[in-house]
Amino acid sequence: MLPDAPAAARTLQTAVLASLKQTFVGKDEIIDLMGVALAAGENLFLLGPPGTAKTALLHELARRLDARSFDYLLTRFTEPNELFGPFDIRRLREGDLVTNTDGMLPEADLVFLDELLNANSAILNSLLMVLNERVFRRGRETRPIPALLVAGASNHLPEDEALRALFDRFLLRVRCGPVADDSLGAVLDAGWRLDSAPPPAAVLSAESVREIQRAARGVDLTAVRPEMVSLILKLRQAGVTISDRRAVRLQRVVAGSALLAGRTVARASDLWVFAHLWDREEQIEITATLVGEVIRQAGAAPGDHPRAHAAETPDPEALAFSLTELAARISRAPDPSSADELRRLTARIEWVSNAESRQALQEKSAALWPLLPS
Repeated sequence: MLPDAPAAARTLQTAVLASLKQTFVGKDEIIDLMGVALAAGENLFLLGPPGTAKTALLHELARRLDARSFDYLLTRFTEPNELFGPFDIRRLREGDLVTNTDGMLPEADLVFLDELLNANSAILNSLLMVLNERVFRRGRETRPIPALLVAGASNHLPEDEALRALFDRFLLRVRCGPVADDSLGAVLDAGWRLDSAPPPAAVLSAESVREIQRAARGVDLTAVRPEMVSLILKLRQAGVTISDRRAVRLQRVVAGSALLAGRTVARASDLWVFAHLWDREEQIEITATLVGEVIRQAGAAPGDHPRAHAAETPDPEALAFSLTELAARISRAPDPSSADELRRLTARIEWVSNAESRQALQEKSAALWPLLPS
């Protein structure tokens, strides 16, 4: 492991991410995922409407990292020049097709693409290269790019096959919605302070983050690999698409979780990141249930990543959504897996803290059992 990497990882966790959590209300889960994706060099997808601080999160992260950021709102008519830069006119006169990338995506350390799924075919292939290989290719021009993290956002999930390929390149997925009503006052206060406060000082360089990413490749995954294999198979059986390529890349975020927790050996608690592999919203609670079972069996221990045990209390709204989606699927074409899915959801309902919400969900779950094939 690089000698400066442990110190850089501690700074990222205790100074950068902790500072962001103090600045933004109700975004701890997203911030922890940004940290793990950053340490692993992976891509993060945020599902949610406009106005939920997605761009602000990236900008504030960039300020604390002394990093160059690039963000853009994509439309169906976005042209490659808007993301990658125009052709250099001087070089074009000399017969060379060279892109002037100054200030554009190919020179950014942190990239945020809002309304990602509006991407059109003109820029799709270039984006896939950026996401897959951190390479910018345009015509005969090919060059590596410095992107440490690419985050994309949309208020819907992909339906077109070409966009599914783009979505697949975002290993981790998380919902980003408005905060709960009882937190609105805290949001107003935090937003007022953010607008009036001086810019924060950068506490970590982009090169230090690259050291963290290189060090993550040296984390020992031997002890946790059997649990990884078992959990991937369970998630596949539950309908979550995890290709072999994605399974291999998952090791990076597990290693990133361990490194940010101050360890060079991964453990079962680092598998909390697997809860963010869902393809559809109705899978969110199912993945959380399967991942939660593995983590609970392993038990809590000093040195676990703080996010590993933070999601044990399920989201009642997400459970209600999953039950509604399951009911629709049962009415169309019930199959044996429906019973397993309902059983997992029912088990999660028991962990809902609010008694009224728990009772309502239990009644909704009980109404589905008679509809299942015998």
